[in-house]
Amino acid sequence: MISKPLSGPAAIAALPRDRLIAEFSSWSANLANFESDLQRIEPYVDMHHIDVADGHFAPSFLFFPDLVARIAKLTARPIHVHLMIDQAIVEEQTRQFIEAGADMVSVHAENGEAGLRAVRLAHELGAEAGVVLRLETPVEAVKPFVQEVAFVTLLGTAIGVKGQGLSEKACDRLGEARVVLRNAGRESAVVLAADGGIRQETVPLLRAAGAETVVLGSLAFGDKDLAGRIGWLHGLKVAA
Repeated sequence: MISKPLSGPAAIAALPRDRLIAEFSSWSANLANFESDLQRIEPYVDMHHIDVADGHFAPSFLFFPDLVARIAKLTARPIHVHLMIDQAIVEEQTRQFIEAGADMVSVHAENGEAGLRAVRLAHELGAEAGVVLRLETPVEAVKPFVQEVAFVTLLGTAIGVKGQGLSEKACDRLGEARVVLRNAGRESAVVLAADGGIRQETVPLLRAAGAETVVLGSLAFGDKDLAGRIGWLHGLKVAA
């Protein structure tokens, strides 16, 4: 078992803000040899990203608390759980994943008041919280959450389906979210994240539009020169 130097809100607050955060999605790992893949990425990952889907809110079935508990024993990096699930179960799932070892749980703004209760529950349980928006949801839907979260994540593709191209709306939506955060006095406190459609040609666009982290799937896990890939990622700049 690996000892984590920081956990919960402290681990999230310690993430770098002067470069892109390297957030690795376990959905793209070699699930038949998962522990080996975790060991390979450990020197390069800033944060693990675990997608959870219920087959209803999102058209997939992903992942479960036991997996998070196993990952938590194998890494010193923080674990971010993204709950793509219905509002009826979001609070209980928030509890289960935090008890399993999640440092931050992000819920969907589309979960409404149940999502806000889940954010507050995450804090009560000693974890950090974030909010996520589906591509079709207006950016202003994050407003009720921005005073209570550390991450705002915008999906750049349809929810829960791998391999899609980035929407032409994704970069503009990042700019809209940045304005919302600025107007709320939370721009420096909240990390703005992009998830979906992450490719060699799209990451520079998302970074220039203000993304502070991108959720890396095959772009990282499929790269034989992972050190080179992460060096490239760290060198990308926000547009002046």
